[in-house]
Amino acid sequence: MTDVNLGMPELPAPAYPADVQERLAADAAQVIARYPDSRSALLPLLHLVQSEEGYVTRTGMAFCADQLGLTTAEVTAVATFYSMYRRKPSGEYQVGVCTNTLCAVLGGDAIFAALQEHLGVGNGETTEDGKVTLEHIECNAACDFAPVLMVNWEFFDNQTIESAKRLVDELRAGAEVTPTRGAPLCDFRQTARVLAGFPDERPGAVAAGGSAGPASLAGLRLARGETGPGTVVPPRSGAEPAGRTSEPAEPGQPPATHPSSHDAPQPSSASDPRHPAGPVTEEDE
Repeated sequence: MTDVNLGMPELPAPAYPADVQERLAADAAQVIARYPDSRSALLPLLHLVQSEEGYVTRTGMAFCADQLGLTTAEVTAVATFYSMYRRKPSGEYQVGVCTNTLCAVLGGDAIFAALQEHLGVGNGETTEDGKVTLEHIECNAACDFAPVLMVNWEFFDNQTIESAKRLVDELRAGAEVTPTRGAPLCDFRQTARVLAGFPDERPGAVAAGGSAGPASLAGLRLARGETGPGTVVPPRSGAEPAGRTSEPAEPGQPPATHPSSHDAPQPSSASDPRHPAGPVTEEDE
């Protein structure tokens, strides 16, 4: 049952200590100066106050409102809309398991369930040592590497149940953990400050590489006019692509040059002229 408070209204949020207020105000001034309209600085300012305490507190929201000339209600509406802003104390490492379709069917759901049992926490909950907050998240735009985990928004690709358990154990033990690609791992408060737009001063962080996989980049390469691999699926005219044959090497098997047995287009209302798209009507209508 949800707790209902029928007592006195909640008192205004306390201010930051004077030294923290002065430091954050100087940082906020740098952020606000980047925008022609100060209101546009709200998202990075929320990351800034999140970097101070590890989540967006009432004090942090009041600070943002004061800096931007907004009401706390306006700030709260934004802070509660985006899931990247934490509204309660959370772990040093935010471990997100992608449970969107592709990752889920390739093991993401099983990984998430196994980690809940292994860590003894539910979705959005934090381990007793304050190290790991576990959550399921939507698509990480890394389908080529499914199933994918993210730790403080850094990629850990091609995970299994065992590798995921090992990862969270090493995070809790304070071991050095290296993402599959991208910048070196840092704690959540450091990540929040970088997301606020401040330079990542860790050695090698800016130069670290990381990109999408070949399948994700196929459309971009075509748009640039780059030559891709030859067509592997015969066109609807029935003609065979040059240098290829649709005759299987063995009965019931795809040709040796065919990269997959599941990528031939199937007749559908959207792709087959013999089955045109459009509403289906009853006779005489």
